[in-house]
Amino acid sequence: MESRGYIIVTIVFQRMGRRWTAQCVELGTATFGRSLVEADEKITEAILLHLNTLEDVNEREQFFNEHKIKFYSCKPKTRQVQISVPLDEKALTRVRIQPIPALANAS
Repeated sequence: MESRGYIIVTIVFQRMGRRWTAQCVELGTATFGRSLVEADEKITEAILLHLNTLEDVNEREQFFNEHKIKFYSCKPKTRQVQISVPLDEKALTRVRIQPIPALANAS
């Protein structure tokens, strides 16, 4: 069975009129929904699709290195999580510890 690992991603939610936008800062993935819950569900799906695509084309490790995304073989404790984007009073910012399959040559 393939082992798993984790990355830490920052998700920024903003209300735009009657919709909510959601952006994963580290991956550059974005989507929207009619509600905050729907936007959260859609960004979760978009993140997983992005990670799966990177793995399918053997680009995940290179992408992580280029975007300074750290791969954790063990789940990080929440006290290790820090937000590295400027806070905006009109946006909700959430840090997510995202489980992913382990990289083939992760150290």
